[in-house]
Amino acid sequence: MSDEVLEIFRKCGAVKQGHFLLASGLHSPVYWEKFRILQYPDYTVKLCQLIALHFEGEKIDVVAGPTTGGIILAFETARLLGVQSIFAEKKGDARTFRRDFAITPGSRVLIVDDILTTGGSVRETVSAVNELGSLVIGGIGVLVDRSQGEIDFGGIPFFSCLRAPTTTYTSEECPLCAVNVPLTKPGAPGKQGS
Repeated sequence: MSDEVLEIFRKCGAVKQGHFLLASGLHSPVYWEKFRILQYPDYTVKLCQLIALHFEGEKIDVVAGPTTGGIILAFETARLLGVQSIFAEKKGDARTFRRDFAITPGSRVLIVDDILTTGGSVRETVSAVNELGSLVIGGIGVLVDRSQGEIDFGGIPFFSCLRAPTTTYTSEECPLCAVNVPLTKPGAPGKQGS
């Protein structure tokens, strides 16, 4: 199945080569542009089906995702599971649930996200769920796990539609910066100097 998932990303032009500034602050020669996938409902449904099928035995009550791509993934995965969908928004350095989302105490929550590099947005969403109190995190599902190694989410069951380890660098150790390859900040117009 991972070959089929990779082919979806390639068909959509979602795997980009260059010099990228990731949301984590790290630099990478490869960028996974999830919105190239999320603009196509058929592909989005197919990937969310993989996540929903993986966690269907976990008795999930709510699917939560971080803004922005996680909203779409949470909604579709929740639709497939027949449960509630919510999303966590940025507030300073953390995430929080706003908009009067009401969740029954004891609910089992599945957290979904698009591309995992350091796990920052997933951890922030886990913290936001924990702040709601008396909820159980039943799993974490992502489209692509591009992390360098296994990220520990404290024993929470984890699933990725595709495992694609991708090299990342701090700005100080980035070989692309060293040879002055222009740095692109995805989602921003133009290029940022390195």
